[in-house]
Parts: sequence; C-alpha cells; structure tokens
Amino acid sequence: MKDEVLRCIECGKEYSKNEILYSCQSCGNLLEVVIPLEDVDPVELRKKFDSRPLSVWRYHELLPRMRLSSPISMNEGGTPLHYCVNLGRQLGIDELYIKFDGMNPTGSFKDRGMTVGISKALDLGVKNVVCASTGNTSASLAAYAGLAGLKCIVMIPSGQIALGKLSQAMMHGAIVLAVKGNFDDALDLVVKSSKELGLYILNSINPFRPEGQKTAAFEICDQLKGAPDSLIIPVGNGGNSAAYWKGFSEYGMIGLIDGAPRIFGIQAEGAAPIAKAFEKGVEKIEPIKNPETVATAIKIGNPANWKKTIRAIKNSKGTSFTVTDEEIISAQKLVARTEGLFIEPAAASSVAGLIKLIGNEKIDRNERIVCVATGHGLKDPDSAIRASEKAIEIEPSIDALRRILSK
Repeated sequence: MKDEVLRCIECGKEYSKNEILYSCQSCGNLLEVVIPLEDVDPVELRKKFDSRPLSVWRYHELLPRMRLSSPISMNEGGTPLHYCVNLGRQLGIDELYIKFDGMNPTGSFKDRGMTVGISKALDLGVKNVVCASTGNTSASLAAYAGLAGLKCIVMIPSGQIALGKLSQAMMHGAIVLAVKGNFDDALDLVVKSSKELGLYILNSINPFRPEGQKTAAFEICDQLKGAPDSLIIPVGNGGNSAAYWKGFSEYGMIGLIDGAPRIFGIQAEGAAPIAKAFEKGVEKIEPIKNPETVATAIKIGNPANWKKTIRAIKNSKGTSFTVTDEEIISAQKLVARTEGLFIEPAAASSVAGLIKLIGNEKIDRNERIVCVATGHGLKDPDSAIRASEKAIEIEPSIDALRRILSK
C-alpha cells in the first residue's frame, strides 16, 4: 500500500507526511492527509473491522501509518449512538439518533483527533505541544500529552472558558496561559509560537487531527449498518464537520456504504461566520471580531477551517444556519429530560438545529437523522445550574415534603 501524503486543499501541492506543516508553502491554504484507497479490498476490510471492538483504532487501515509500536490511546471512540425514542416521538421522527461523543475519555469528541495527533507528535520526535482552546481541546491535549510524556502548553481566552474544562487542563499538568483576548487571538499566538519556538500545534489546523475525528462517521455507519440521511452537527472552528464528511466520503469510495448524508452545520447566532456565508450565498467568511454565545465550545469568530467546512457542507448538499442561545439551552434541557443525556450547550446546538429544521419543514420526518453531541454536560456545570430551576429549601419534615409534592 502506498504511503499517505499531505495535500493542499486549494492548489493540490503534495508534501511528505513527515514534514511538520500546517499550511501549503505555495498558496497558504490548509493541508489534508490523503490516504491511498485505490487498492483497498472492501470485503477484507469489512471482516477486519468487524473482528475488532468499536474504537478509533479499529479503523487503523484508514488512518495515518506511523513507526510507533502502538498509538497513544485511552480507548477513545466507540461512543453510543443513542436511539431517541421519547425525543423522536415528541418531534414526530421515527429514526432519530444522538451520537454522544461526550462519552470519550476526557468528555468530548476532541479525544478522537488527539489520539492520532499526539501519536503523530511522538512519531515526528517532537517534545513540546501546544494548542489554543475554548476548553475541550485543552482538556484533551493535556490528558494525552501527559500520557505520552510531552510538555503541554495550552492557551485559553482569559475569563472565557468553562471551569469544568479548565480544571481538566490544570489537573493533567498543562502549562495554562490565559491570553488577553478571544480564541482567535490565542490561536494567532499559537501559530507564531510554532514558527519561532518550534512548538508542535495540535489544533485542528494540524492535518492529522481530523483523521481521528473522521472515525465518528465510520462508527455511525457501522452502528446503523449504513449511512444516515441527514447529520446535524455543531460548528465552531469547523474541523469536525469537515472530518465527518471526509469519513463518509472515504467509506463511500471504498464501497462500504451507498450514499452519504446531507450535513447541516449549526452555529450559535452570536458566533456564526460560516452560517452567514451560507445565508449570503458567498464562498468566503467575514470574521466576527467579538463572538458571543453561551455555547463556549463554538464561540469562534474566525474559524481556521472555514474553507474545508463550507466545501464539505456544500458537497453533502447540506447547509449551515444559526440558532439562538435560548434555543440551545431549551434543547439542552429537552435532551436531558426526555433521553437522559446531559450534553453541553455547544452539543445541544445540533438538536436546536433539528427543531428549527422541523419547524421550517426543511427536513423529512421519515429520514434517518443523527444529531452529533460533541461534549458532556459536566464540561460546563455552571451554565447548566444557571439555566435550571433553583433548589427548593425545606424543613426536614414529611409535612414540608408533602406540601411540595402537592403543588
């Protein structure tokens, strides 16, 4: 089998997989890993996959090859595809599922990409890794860097990160730097640190990160025994939606599925440069200087992966649109109270998007629909407490309890 290469998404220039690059040296656009698929036998591959437990590395034939004896892994992936009986009934949908990636080791989908990214870091011989983060990336990178024995630096926008996520990065031993600015300012500093200080970037501009994230698409197809009709996914920096499309596309190219879902990319109203590009019918985003939303994981005004994301959504024949913070919190409560799943606000944006699609009659209720829940609700307990009914203080007596129950 041929080796994978790094290829520019715009001009097509190719680079060795062993070069430390995040963008094309000719035109400046992002790179992607191209896995050679022309000689893959779908029957043999299907047998191999089915013989292994569901996980990211179950699909190692479709992931970058490395010289390591084994990857840096915590058995990430293999997350539930939850069949939503109650929520589906309430919305009038027969086949509604939530892919709950909050069940990954550090509580978010980021672990899928980080197991590949950190393994590649070791493969390349780097010692220091860095990321900018609104929370989940920092938690994941800190955990996997600790497992790999690498020095980890995470840069967060000062005062704009959920405490559940910040506590993880700190506990795992990362050097946490609170940057005076937003996520985009932090990412700009990360990129400069790579050029001037040699730090290895593990944001999604690293082309190896999405390779791990695409396995969620493989899993959904294996869990459903085929592709869904529609996939509804939160969009912040944009890497995950593009990774999903790459996964569905590769499974289709090999012949393991027929067809692929439309992708609906959901952004919070106060942080929606990609959705606004779709609304205007243009191919380029206008960055938002000061994004604002309760869904901190997707609070990004200048997404680095915007070009990949727009192309992925368009190629899927889908679209991107916004939901309000109120719709996000309402959806978060609805999922918790009908399906027993505690998902963070950013994750709930996919369900809020589905509700909007249903209300506008933009999606067929007879479709097989998957909403992606990217992170666990315990990532941001403060926002959950603020949005919920307050605890009722009572005297320690049966009469007091009886009065409450009678209301």
